[in-house]
Amino acid sequence: MEGKKNIAIGFLIMGIFMLYGFLLIYLRDFAPNKIEWVNSYSIGKHFESRLAHVHGNLFAVLNIIIGFLLIQFSNRLNQSNKISWLALGGLLMPLGILSEVYFGLPPILVLIGAISMTSSVIWLGIVFFSLKSIETN
Repeated sequence: MEGKKNIAIGFLIMGIFMLYGFLLIYLRDFAPNKIEWVNSYSIGKHFESRLAHVHGNLFAVLNIIIGFLLIQFSNRLNQSNKISWLALGGLLMPLGILSEVYFGLPPILVLIGAISMTSSVIWLGIVFFSLKSIETN
């Protein structure tokens, strides 16, 4: 059943990035160098960290939606497996942003994740556009 892993992993990743949001709140309000952190709002690690938080949750929600649609229309969609894996691959983008921020790694995971998620969304859109009608199982 394609889509189940997207829903499960989507919720898990969302929970992780929600917890990461608490870390960002701590850094903004309670950390010893909070003034420095607040002053770097739109640059550097602060900005990149917020990008990872937002994209992590966005891509988690997209995986949940894509997973739900793949399950609901499983008997009418071709290539469900590939769309499912591309959507999961999209999660490399926010993880890649974090790997840049914390480990100084190059942005290759960001690019792979962005291309993967964009491909899955466009591919699913094309598949739905080609359906004769939208009747579920």
